[in-house]
Amino acid sequence: MRVIGNYISPYVRKVLVCLGLKGLAYEIDPIVPFFGDDRFAALSPLRRIPVLIDGDVTLTDSTVICEYLDDRYPEPALRPRDAAARARGRWLEEFADTRMGDVFIWRLFNQVAIRPFVWGEPTDTAVVEKTLSEDVPEVLGYLERELPREGFLFGDRLAIADISIASFFRNAAMARFRVDAERWPITAAFVERVLARPAFAELKPFEKALMRAPIAQHRAALAELGAPLTRDSYATATPRRGVMPI
Repeated sequence: MRVIGNYISPYVRKVLVCLGLKGLAYEIDPIVPFFGDDRFAALSPLRRIPVLIDGDVTLTDSTVICEYLDDRYPEPALRPRDAAARARGRWLEEFADTRMGDVFIWRLFNQVAIRPFVWGEPTDTAVVEKTLSEDVPEVLGYLERELPREGFLFGDRLAIADISIASFFRNAAMARFRVDAERWPITAAFVERVLARPAFAELKPFEKALMRAPIAQHRAALAELGAPLTRDSYATATPRRGVMPI
């Protein structure tokens, strides 16, 4: 299988953790989506990552990809079997991918990392301040009510909903945000438990290397660490924005 997408993306991380938990080998083309060429646009019409290529199957969207992986490779199962729990898991995954994605990626990580390093634009500090003072507490307040005090959302092993939620906190940490354990102890402990799992921990060296390297040097930095890189790439040298507003 081939994954098109960068290790820093929470949506790519979600898919890679699912692959790791199922013991499935993959190669990765670690492009930043803004630098995808016309072939990438043909695979991902919204110009977003990840893309999964598995033989004749090509899929975009992390939720679609993870459901495909869980259907085709059912062990270990990453979704609860009970219908009500399964529906709750879908909702929490959706909450992570949409609301948390909006807050932690497009309002926070975008301002401190994507805008300056991809587009050469200054960080809008007013957006960052409002995000940290209003939006982040609202998200964490909801999670504090929904997350378990021990274990994971649906028992003693990770589900896709756990993976989705925790993935965004890795990017929040890259933007120098940490959950206040005194104010939100349940969420802080949950995030620590999930991110400590081997399927997350084994990705961290690759993520750290990419945060330190210019985008043009991403493949070289990953090659030094032995990342399972594809031979060719969908990357191009000139960035362009996607079709969806951010």
